[in-house]
Amino acid sequence: MSWRKYGGITSNSSSPCLCDKTLAQYANRRISADLSRRGFVAGMAASMLSLILPDLGKAQGISPPEAPARPVTFTNLRLFDGKSSTLRSGLYMSIDGSRIGHIGTGQPPSADNRMVIDCGNKVMIPGLIDMHWHALLAALPIQVLLQADMGFVYLAASGEAERTLLRGFTTIRDVGGPSFVLKQAIDGGLISGPRIYPSGPMITTTGGHGDFRPLSDIPRSGGQVTRMEQEGGFAIADSEDEVRLRVREQFLQGASQVKLVGCGGVSTPRSPLDMLTFTQPQLRAAVETAADWGTYVAVHAYTPEAVQRSLSAGVQCIEHGHLMDDRTAALMAKNDTWLSTQPFVDENDAAALTEPSRSKFLEVIAGTDSTYKLARKHGIKTAFGTDLIFSPVLATRQGVMLTHLKRWYSPVEALTMATGANGQLLALSKERNPYPGKLGVLEEGAYADLLLVDGNPLENLDLIANPDQNLRIVMKDGRVYKNTIAA
Repeated sequence: MSWRKYGGITSNSSSPCLCDKTLAQYANRRISADLSRRGFVAGMAASMLSLILPDLGKAQGISPPEAPARPVTFTNLRLFDGKSSTLRSGLYMSIDGSRIGHIGTGQPPSADNRMVIDCGNKVMIPGLIDMHWHALLAALPIQVLLQADMGFVYLAASGEAERTLLRGFTTIRDVGGPSFVLKQAIDGGLISGPRIYPSGPMITTTGGHGDFRPLSDIPRSGGQVTRMEQEGGFAIADSEDEVRLRVREQFLQGASQVKLVGCGGVSTPRSPLDMLTFTQPQLRAAVETAADWGTYVAVHAYTPEAVQRSLSAGVQCIEHGHLMDDRTAALMAKNDTWLSTQPFVDENDAAALTEPSRSKFLEVIAGTDSTYKLARKHGIKTAFGTDLIFSPVLATRQGVMLTHLKRWYSPVEALTMATGANGQLLALSKERNPYPGKLGVLEEGAYADLLLVDGNPLENLDLIANPDQNLRIVMKDGRVYKNTIAA
């Protein structure tokens, strides 16, 4: 897999000239700081990309919006706040910078300097959160990802990031891939996209899910890492010390949490679902290291054995869990562990698969119904995610995946899971939280990430599946990225 890491700087200049003063001054500071040649070259590569990307965006008419010239006030709206089970009507909401200022009833106090948007009694909800997304894997087929230059992968990911945002997902948790520079470009305003909680490459063992090495790279030579690992596609660790090293490497790069692989997976051909990867002491080494950094570990685990081993090691979040049994679900509830799972219901929820991946995915689909029923039975804290990878067409089904939850939850329960509940799980990153404000809720002081829906999604969740038609306003961080309502 051709992954190339980029460090990076940002620049507000739209000029492609590499003699830009800001860039030159930054380069001088880095040299003076006696940074490594590898780090300096990586920074220069990211700098060049940052100078090019704004012009590419403008050429396509998709440049990120500027901050509003005037503060915004929304009037005449019905509010779903991400916590309550009912709507509040006849409200107004003021936006102050990147945060929600005041929410009140009736008409707002007169403010000549504000832009006022009449919402026409439409429903406002928090921006949606996808807790299992792969920002660099969503837009390209796996065959392309295995061969493409990383520059091309990042360009494709930047386009998909904007589409993700316009689908109403204002925040994603990236649980596998070198998404650090993409996050930096979005946060710096170079491209449009959701907030990213990055994990860095998923950490696995030799032969575990995510080990995409060709057989020619086997056996490993001591602690030497392969080209694919160096480029950030995945990270292999086969001892407690290696686990600690790989975890620390991700936090060094800016990870908000880390993800380890506890068993086999669907897309890695040579890793059967029933295999186990890390031992309990190795998983505990990751949990302890993450705790030293003030955050947590998520573990990819389908089977009861993989989930239980993770729980014994103190893991706070299980990804998937589709094959767990009643005893395992009871242990998760007892330990107050999060279940971050995905409502896979048929083969339309994955890119075209060949054997043995197809058979493994069918096994996962068969376990979906039981997983959600067990989660409800035992009161497990459950998060919503999609895990849509390797197809730009499949990625458009992000909202459709949310509607699958109607099989087990009411529309308001599903929306609460994808907003307020997911926001609670994001807050588990504590000291490593890149956005240390409230997400997933609409209340005073929370981040101004919101959607205006044409219709009532608390009665008709299917509205979310057609964002082009039904999302009238998309705002993230107090900036409007879509608005079909006249001010």
